[in-house]
Amino acid sequence: MGAPAAIDFTSGVPRPGDLTVSWIHGSESAKHNTDPDIQVHAYNEHTFVLRQNMAVNYEAPFMFLLFGNARAVLIDTGATAAAEFFPLRRIVDGLVKAWLAAHPREGYGLLVLHTHPHGDHIAGDAQFAGRPDTLVVDAEQGGAWEFFGFTDDDGPPARIDLGGRELQCWPSPGHHSAAVTFYDRYTGFLLTGDTVYPGRLYIQDWAAFVRTIDTLVRFCAENPVSHVLGCHIEMAGKPGVDYPVYTTYQPDEAPLQLSVDDLVELRRAIDVVDGRPGRHVFPRFVLCLDGD
Repeated sequence: MGAPAAIDFTSGVPRPGDLTVSWIHGSESAKHNTDPDIQVHAYNEHTFVLRQNMAVNYEAPFMFLLFGNARAVLIDTGATAAAEFFPLRRIVDGLVKAWLAAHPREGYGLLVLHTHPHGDHIAGDAQFAGRPDTLVVDAEQGGAWEFFGFTDDDGPPARIDLGGRELQCWPSPGHHSAAVTFYDRYTGFLLTGDTVYPGRLYIQDWAAFVRTIDTLVRFCAENPVSHVLGCHIEMAGKPGVDYPVYTTYQPDEAPLQLSVDDLVELRRAIDVVDGRPGRHVFPRFVLCLDGD
């Protein structure tokens, strides 16, 4: 096989894609669920968004699979360990196989990273154990920070090269001390995990959360961001209304994608809340602070 044709991931970016998708959102009765275990949506031919079925786990997290010239990255591995109920490895292997059929090359790798180490974002890690040319990075702070080369939560972003497609990554504590944000210049995606999404933002460390949001707002002012994408949808289509915890049927979900303006609105909401414990409702999200 000759040298593979290099895909240009740097010019004309952010490269547009399609997020006009009806996400699987659960069933009135789990017994009669007909949704796939994992929904796969192609944003473009090199970028895929996956969602777990609510009948399998009510968290229904989103995961992201991005292809570069040398390797792909899977960001988060969902909420269920058992492959028989949550066949993440099979789905990812199928997507990689199809991508390589269209873009042949040898020795193609897979990198598995995480937004943070809560169980609904790492449960599928073991499915990738022993997979050839695959590196699964520990989501806990020690392992993740060592991989990224972070020394504190205020340093420069790490850069992860997928082969001409580069991700910027930086610590984003607040929801969790080990949280990481990812930026993909090719799509303009800002991947924020559980730090920012249309739902209940559970804040463990208020001061760290404020610093993180300030960092994200500054970053968006200086870089082209097409969509702010977290890992859940908990808000309904009506502003200020969220589905209750453990809901497995959300027929009127808000869109997954938030905008830079929504992030700026979150910063304004921070000033309104000012660290007061409780549940603070805003149109696109709910800030939840413990009283401890």
